[in-house]
Amino acid sequence: MLVVQEVQKSFGGLKAVDDCTLQVQEGSITGLIGPNGAGKTTLFNLITGFYKPDGGQISFEGERIEGLSPDKIFHKKMFRTFQITREFEQMTVLENLMIVPPGQIGEKVWNTWLRSNKVKEQEMAIKEQAIDVLEFVELARLKNEYAGTLSGGQKKLLELAKCLMAEPKMVLLDEPGAGVNPTLMKKLVNHIRKLCEEKGITFFLIEHDMDLVMSLCDPVIVMSEGKKLAEGHPTEIKKDERVLEAYLGGQYR
Repeated sequence: MLVVQEVQKSFGGLKAVDDCTLQVQEGSITGLIGPNGAGKTTLFNLITGFYKPDGGQISFEGERIEGLSPDKIFHKKMFRTFQITREFEQMTVLENLMIVPPGQIGEKVWNTWLRSNKVKEQEMAIKEQAIDVLEFVELARLKNEYAGTLSGGQKKLLELAKCLMAEPKMVLLDEPGAGVNPTLMKKLVNHIRKLCEEKGITFFLIEHDMDLVMSLCDPVIVMSEGKKLAEGHPTEIKKDERVLEAYLGGQYR
């Protein structure tokens, strides 16, 4: 589904991504691990159009996307989240979801006068969809709360809910487990697994919580110094001496 070929990105004299080549298979939950500074988030930014690569190719479903703007990549049904959640704090949880679907009739001012019935009809349909999604991620009881008042873990669930409103084919998650307590983490993992199995959504995620990666992801890709160092099933990654020494600190020995 996603193919990254010899992608490069430098910032001044620092080569953040160095001839990186990897693939993400459709229907998988692929993990991306590596130390801080390995180039993981930079790679996500290149894939989703926040940065333009200095070289190489990025293809999504067989179509070249490197250099496209983030909004154009979003419209190709690729959604991403960030290490720090980006909710609209002064809007309710429900409103945060309702603004996600693209191409809403009410986005054009004149439609609020000329096609007011259609605008209301579409808005009600989106509201029902949003409530269904909030039920799925177990945030329905908070639908009228301001998003800025949610806990860190609840904000991660809100991010997942927002991605569902976009009806994506692939979701890139940047450290979904960061700042999430064990109870909400379990819910988050279960939701990701269920979305992959039941809705066929492909996930590509960066994570430093090795227990989460090893239990959820297959395959696991390891980055080091801007390149892919290793790739394989979690049990294979656990046994890779380079990975054990550099990234896992020997905890799985």
